[in-house]
Amino acid sequence: MSNDHAAGAWLKSRTAVWNDWLTQAQQPWRGLTVDEAQRRVDRYRAIARDLATARRLLPSSRATSALEALYRSAHASIDVSAGLTRWRLAHLFRDEIPEAVASLRPTILWLALLTCVSAFAGWWLITHYPDLIVLTASERMIEDVEQGHLWTDNLLNVTPSSILSLNILSNNIFVSAFAFCAGILFGLGSFYIVAINGLMLGALFAFTAQHGIDDQLLRFILAHGPVELSVICIAGAAGTSLGESLIRPGALSRRDSFQRAARRAARVLLACAMLLVGCGFIEGYISPNPGIPMISRAIIGGCYWFIMLALLKRRRVPLVPH
Repeated sequence: MSNDHAAGAWLKSRTAVWNDWLTQAQQPWRGLTVDEAQRRVDRYRAIARDLATARRLLPSSRATSALEALYRSAHASIDVSAGLTRWRLAHLFRDEIPEAVASLRPTILWLALLTCVSAFAGWWLITHYPDLIVLTASERMIEDVEQGHLWTDNLLNVTPSSILSLNILSNNIFVSAFAFCAGILFGLGSFYIVAINGLMLGALFAFTAQHGIDDQLLRFILAHGPVELSVICIAGAAGTSLGESLIRPGALSRRDSFQRAARRAARVLLACAMLLVGCGFIEGYISPNPGIPMISRAIIGGCYWFIMLALLKRRRVPLVPH
């Protein structure tokens, strides 16, 4: 009887706390101050302790069932992911994405070097063995170049710029995503995709140079090429980090190491996707337009490349919420 009396007294003493929670739970979190939010969290913890006590003193009672329901509702109101607020977006682009790219910088530089070496190898092969161009170019591309014009000529006469831009954007995203996904093969897949792209670029420049239209190819890729090639290297580096997390997990388990690398890579891929949207617009509206002079293309390509650097540059001072 004394135990029942003690349990009843305990319930009566705690009822005020539970009623207080029910009253405050009606108020939205957005309007709370830091102290008020902290007090609400403290009351949630108190409810959790009370539930443990009720299960011990009053198992299978209506009061315990009611307290369990109260705890579930309190937990649901506390355990809510932060929305995509303005500060969260600013923190993502100002701090998280640049930090993720900075951690990949050595791999990005190695892939950029691989692109240059592969491009030189492709140029050397086609310069000395022109017949090998069939390995990197289609029959239509070869016929167009042999007739003295690029396969990109008159693109705007065939396809509207909006449709062309969308098609190019889809292709660029596919190539970058493939370079990323191939990196899970311990990084070898990403290196292969980057090397193939560099080899094809060098081979096409050598082939067009043999027919005196390499300046037209440069004219076409000058506005979008620098950022597009950079994005492929960045996506490949992000994919390589996944493979590296499996090879060298460090102090973490392979699963935890892979999850951490995947979270970091997701931020990098978001930036890559945004940059590719701009590349698709440029490649659909500017690159095939014969009325835009070379100097304008160079300015557009250079400015967009510096915009990419500004987006991915690591800041010294992290952004903190006010």
